[in-house]
Amino acid sequence: MSLTPYETPFQIHAHRGGGCLESDENTLAAFRYAYDLGVRGFETDVRICKSGELVLMHNDTVDERTDGHGPIEAMTADEIRRLRTRGGNPILFLETLVEFLADKRGLYLELELKGCPAGRLDEYIAGVAAAADALNEGNAIIVTSFQPALIQHYREARPGAQTMLITGMPCCAESIAAALSAGAPRLACTWDGSTRSSVRAAHQVGLIVCGWPGSTVQDYLLGVALGFDHLCTDIPGETMRFIEKHMAWLPAAG
Repeated sequence: MSLTPYETPFQIHAHRGGGCLESDENTLAAFRYAYDLGVRGFETDVRICKSGELVLMHNDTVDERTDGHGPIEAMTADEIRRLRTRGGNPILFLETLVEFLADKRGLYLELELKGCPAGRLDEYIAGVAAAADALNEGNAIIVTSFQPALIQHYREARPGAQTMLITGMPCCAESIAAALSAGAPRLACTWDGSTRSSVRAAHQVGLIVCGWPGSTVQDYLLGVALGFDHLCTDIPGETMRFIEKHMAWLPAAG
């Protein structure tokens, strides 16, 4: 296992931009919130809309998180720009996130491929790749997905790109094999069911391992004990405060 210079052991990153238990997820306000805390790791979800722009939204429809209705892929960018989240924020486009992060370095950013309409895969992959390329200097940009086929398509388009397979499984022989089969050098797996020996086994075959979903400080502590390289959290503020108060000896605060 080899970590890049801007990655440190036990690095935390904010789920859906700013941690969905502490912020209005996947909005620019969420990213600003986490960045201002001192967090330098982020995760977000990327979808393609009808007019081709890339939109940061976890769900495939806007119904749950906004004042609108309908699937992202059936809406134009102009229609999406008229919406507001339940927290009163505009929907965030990947282009806008790139602009916000453009002058920042030492970042860890996961861009999750959520899938796209038939016939638009090349367009979708190219858009995500362009964003990754724009932010790549001095940062770690990781393209992730639950879908091995999307990881493989991305790696074919961008040989050598940093990718990660996300699973709903613990770190185990099955999830390790799935990441290797997808050609992903990174594996995201659940805390529950993972063991120190299974994380060590993943490291021995060259995988970098991320634990999720972290919704308590206890999850963070478990991830540290298990030996995860990255820890995804929904409570970056609470976790950062705990680290600063109780665990300043760890290279974990950034």
